[in-house]
Amino acid sequence: MSFEESNRQSDDGRVRLRVLGISYSQIQSGAYALILAQADGPYRIPVVVGAAEAQSIAIKMEGIVPPRPMTHDLFASLAQAYGVVLRDVFIHKFEDGIFSSELTFVDGQGREVVLDARTSDAIAIAMRTKAPIFTTREILAETGFLMEVKEAEELPSDSEIAEAMSQPKLENLAMEELERELARHIEQEEYEEAAKVQAVINAKKAGNA
Repeated sequence: MSFEESNRQSDDGRVRLRVLGISYSQIQSGAYALILAQADGPYRIPVVVGAAEAQSIAIKMEGIVPPRPMTHDLFASLAQAYGVVLRDVFIHKFEDGIFSSELTFVDGQGREVVLDARTSDAIAIAMRTKAPIFTTREILAETGFLMEVKEAEELPSDSEIAEAMSQPKLENLAMEELERELARHIEQEEYEEAAKVQAVINAKKAGNA
């Protein structure tokens, strides 16, 4: 299934995501990888989060009720007390390896407020308010990786996460970079990887023809 075929689910250019799980990050010591899954497709997005945010998300996923409210619980309770509803979380930008998110709130009178937030905080709050999480098709194409056919709820392996977070997608490389990658793989006799690069080069050339 191609990215375009798996992503025809939103007419406004937004793609709905769901929280799949938490995995320890091999990229940054002391950090965790929050795995977001395309709601109706095979793509997964790894988001680096800190230990505190990972704990908050994991507690909610496991249905654990802490003896005292955590910060995200308090935020959700405060919004509810004042009749403010979190309409959605929108991961709208990916730059320099960092995801940027917006929280859209609506009150009882229909007034709308959009606030910037760290993606980890935004998702922790969304899980407590059952608000939907969205991103753009462009971000999914740039940062998502395709899972092989496995159990639907299976987390990607640590090596899959590390590779997805450390290597740029071939489709996003310029032609000169692709040519260098192709030459490097051939020189190192990595012919399977060379074939993947060649396929992307052929697709780009066909698209420009």
